[in-house]
Amino acid sequence: MSGGAMGGWGSGNFDEDTAADHLSLVTGRLVREVEDAVAGAPGTLEPDEYWGVAVPCNVELLHLIASRGWAGAVLPAAARVREWKAAFLAAWDGAIDGLDPSPEYRAQRRGVLVATFDALAELAERGARS
Repeated sequence: MSGGAMGGWGSGNFDEDTAADHLSLVTGRLVREVEDAVAGAPGTLEPDEYWGVAVPCNVELLHLIASRGWAGAVLPAAARVREWKAAFLAAWDGAIDGLDPSPEYRAQRRGVLVATFDALAELAERGARS
């Protein structure tokens, strides 16, 4: 263990067991929040509701954290991320036109949402194969 602390393998902020445990708690919370929102009351995921904004944030945060390769990051299976995507987009598509967005915003925002979920699903799929 070349000079590291007990349970450590490097000098980075996430290069030790306690940090990995902490990261597991943080990412686990992000996953649970998405799970709860997807299973929530009808309307929970609409674009003008809290979870309609926060779910894509959580998905992107999960991708950012897990893409660093730190030990302890918890990701759902790629198939589950695709289920989240389907549920989220169904809610978004069903409600967005009622908010009278410009066609440009609608297309751009939907593209970002699709890319956000797809990136996490792809990362989860690669992680499952490693």
